[in-house]
Amino acid sequence: MIKFLDLQKLNQPFETQFLSKTKEFLDKGWYILGNEVKQFEQSFAHYSNSKYCIGVGNGLDALVLILKAYIQLGNLQKGDEVIIPANTYIASILAVLQADLVPVFVEPNIETYNINPDLIEEKITLKTKAILLVHLYGQLAEMDKIMELGCKHDLLIIEDAAQAHGLPFEGSHARGFSFYPGKNLGALGDGGAITTNDDNLAKVLFSLRNYGSDKKYHNDYIGVNSRLDELQAAFLSIKLPHLNAENEARQNVAKRYFAEIKNTKINLPICEKSDKHVFHLFVIRTQNRDDLQEYLLKNGIETIIHYPIPPHKQKALQNFNHLSLPITEKIHHEVLSLPMSSVLSEEEISHIVSTLNNY
Repeated sequence: MIKFLDLQKLNQPFETQFLSKTKEFLDKGWYILGNEVKQFEQSFAHYSNSKYCIGVGNGLDALVLILKAYIQLGNLQKGDEVIIPANTYIASILAVLQADLVPVFVEPNIETYNINPDLIEEKITLKTKAILLVHLYGQLAEMDKIMELGCKHDLLIIEDAAQAHGLPFEGSHARGFSFYPGKNLGALGDGGAITTNDDNLAKVLFSLRNYGSDKKYHNDYIGVNSRLDELQAAFLSIKLPHLNAENEARQNVAKRYFAEIKNTKINLPICEKSDKHVFHLFVIRTQNRDDLQEYLLKNGIETIIHYPIPPHKQKALQNFNHLSLPITEKIHHEVLSLPMSSVLSEEEISHIVSTLNNY
């Protein structure tokens, strides 16, 4: 069976370093917000071409805290509208709602799956204060157009980069990352981070993640407990120097998929520049998605659907169930994610390709 993502095989090369670092961690006896977190924050900030990195508990918290920090700073007020992709994982929308803001959905470009910037301006009102964009599946959104709209309408530009480690920094106000184990830079548990060049935003974020405190037992804000775990930070520091190689290996798998999958029943994604896509996922579309998934499984190929239900049709978001977003709905009914990782062998890729071509 070709696994969709073989995490054990992916992390095996680092096992000796993980064990050594765990022993070092136990010997130190410092378990929360120690030198490992500080070191990773410095390294990831440098890697991301950002002034600051704030390690947090997970990717959702990263987005929520960015929005809450901007409320503290007065850039946002509860009830403000935030432009958001209709086609995304629900976490992007939950972040807006948890910050007491109002999500305004914009349809995607069906070929890239990312938010269609040509549809954003018509959704901007006097209450619109930010655009929360998503680099879905690891492909950079059309940042030039989005940044231009942000400047024109004086909007905050916030990036949900949970699936996009290693993409070039394009000058947004803040970025939220997830280090969920399956990400291109994955921890061995939950973890997240925020990167920014904004001094004031960073100062508030460092406090908000730690009960609203920047000095022990002195609380300036109504904060939360969302701190990147010290041990996970250590593991991430071990893996970070290998992230570019991981992304390059994924891009090479994608090149084979693009070049060799030849089946008119299957729609491949559009990727204009490989350096603008780190292929966290390789997502195809077909009108017979469930049938294709079953066929692949019978041929020893594991796949996953990202995602089967559009966010606005989820039970949890009943206030939005009435919306008609046909492009988003079509995508969610047709997408299927193929195996994608740096540990896929050439033989496994060949089997995936030939099986798809014979469908």
